[in-house]
Amino acid sequence: MLDTSVSYRHPPGLKVIFFTEMWERFSYYSMRALLVLYLVHALGYPRAEALALYGLYTGLVYLAPVFGGYIADRYFGQRQSVVVGSLLMMLGHFAMAVPSLLHMALGLLVLGNGFFKPNTTILVGQLYEQDDVRRDSAYTIFYIGINLGAFLAPLIAGTLGERLGWHWGFFCAGLGMAIALFILLRWQNLLGQVGLRKGQLRMDANDWRRITWLTLLGVIAVYIVLAVWPVVSTAVAALSLWSRFVMGLLILGIGLVVPRYLSKQNVRTVASLSWAECKVMLMLAVVVVFVVVFWMSFEQMGGTLNLFADTLTDRNVLGFEVPASWFQSINPLAIILLGPLFAAAWVKLASRWVMPDPAKLALGMMVAGLAFIVMAYAQERAELFGKVGPQWLLVVYVLTTIGELMLSPIGLSMVSKLAPARLAGLTMGLWFVTMSAGSYLSGVLESWLVGSGIPLYWFLVLSCGTCGLILLLLTPLLQKLIRPADIHSA
Repeated sequence: MLDTSVSYRHPPGLKVIFFTEMWERFSYYSMRALLVLYLVHALGYPRAEALALYGLYTGLVYLAPVFGGYIADRYFGQRQSVVVGSLLMMLGHFAMAVPSLLHMALGLLVLGNGFFKPNTTILVGQLYEQDDVRRDSAYTIFYIGINLGAFLAPLIAGTLGERLGWHWGFFCAGLGMAIALFILLRWQNLLGQVGLRKGQLRMDANDWRRITWLTLLGVIAVYIVLAVWPVVSTAVAALSLWSRFVMGLLILGIGLVVPRYLSKQNVRTVASLSWAECKVMLMLAVVVVFVVVFWMSFEQMGGTLNLFADTLTDRNVLGFEVPASWFQSINPLAIILLGPLFAAAWVKLASRWVMPDPAKLALGMMVAGLAFIVMAYAQERAELFGKVGPQWLLVVYVLTTIGELMLSPIGLSMVSKLAPARLAGLTMGLWFVTMSAGSYLSGVLESWLVGSGIPLYWFLVLSCGTCGLILLLLTPLLQKLIRPADIHSA
């Protein structure tokens, strides 16, 4: 029987966060739709350099929230950090309209996303008590907002950028962030004390001084990094590939692990882990290594697949040439349409047989491998006939989205469910690091394969299929590491 004593209406603050996040996703997917095309057509970047810069940008976008969440927790609070992130991203999009400010603009977007993205997600959870039955529903609604913004961005900003001028597309994305900021500030009273210091109801003059200084410091920090980057990049270029890889791991360890996780308290936490908790962490570490391969293939959407839509796809439909950027809307639309079906299917399947989470992730990777079989044949047909029909990309995007639905939400759920509470932040950060690494690899993979004789898409078929199969075969062993008795004892 339904408990009528419990209100199932969501707090009004959820609407504020929903629309704020929707416009942020509009911002990000505008860049995903336009960046590579802009670099190639407007700035004359060679294909390999455009893809490499896109991969670096998306990789840093996924890495920055690990730092932004920590800074918000430790110093500024979630609401101030969201405002700073909105301002930095708005400035970044407007700067994108000036070609000479390209790298400055991308730096501002990365830094702004780092402040914005993790803290809106945290704000949703803070609207509810820990055991509130509405929490899962709230995050589902929040996820719909993410994909609604992602769906609209290529259709609006992409069309403006390709048809009226690139600066119009970037300006539109910046306007979206201005709208997000307006919504947050205009209706912040609906959030109550969420994201503020204890006793506050809204941000005061001191908060705004900190926001102003932090925004200025963010702009200065990006400028300094860009000023010293030529020296660093010259030194790095002289190193071998493996030396660069090792140095990257060391920098990641110093910048990510040391400040946040190797405090005296966290050292004691790690040292006090039980054997059961150690086995759980080992299982999660093994899984995320495989997940990097999936994100490496998934992020081809904004890179090589975007260029394929632009140059090798017949986009003429009844006399209307479909903008290449519109294909970026297929993924969020498929999530909106298929997401509820997958959610229901997992519940129905669980009533008969519980499929282990690593097996679901493995199958998601194998479905992504199937998508790139289709893409490999599409590439071969395009080389023979010049262009192929849009149905090829449609199938690839839908299959890749199915793989995403089998992997991404399941992986997030698995991490939050299994990770020891004392190391929840570390473990979730590790998940985002895999997305960052995969995104970066997606941009440089094609150039790495030059001279190997291995076509990009067939390489992705083999890597996704092989890693998915290995993870599937490892599933029984991984399940032994997380036996219910061990989890309970942890």
